[in-house]
Amino acid sequence: MIREGQPGDWPRLRRIQAATLSDPWPELLELSLGEPSLVLVLTVDEPIGYALAVPDDEVAYVAEFAIAPDRQGEGNGSRLMRALLDRLAEHGIDTVRLTARADAGRVHAFYRGFGFTVVEEIPDHYDDADGLVFER
Repeated sequence: MIREGQPGDWPRLRRIQAATLSDPWPELLELSLGEPSLVLVLTVDEPIGYALAVPDDEVAYVAEFAIAPDRQGEGNGSRLMRALLDRLAEHGIDTVRLTARADAGRVHAFYRGFGFTVVEEIPDHYDDADGLVFER
């Protein structure tokens, strides 16, 4: 099931965030639950992944997208990304941007599969890597 995030999800989402993201921002996740941003949670008995998007007029920025490590490779990320893109389109948002590590080839292939292309390179965006901005 995919649903909007709730404040009670925060502890589990924080664990997913810490386990999957190289540069997690716990405060952003905590503040986003119940705010104008869009947090979708993929649940199977408990949250196993989430997408945090910040819409702004006709463009949304996906600030975080994470699936629990033990639930990756099962199609969960694809289900969540499809739901996120559909939800954004329902709100009239067709342009979606996100940033990924330049050295994360598997992630790049995932985003390209949803029609994202690289539109910008950001040197030293992460502590130990450059970043790539994707857009669709």
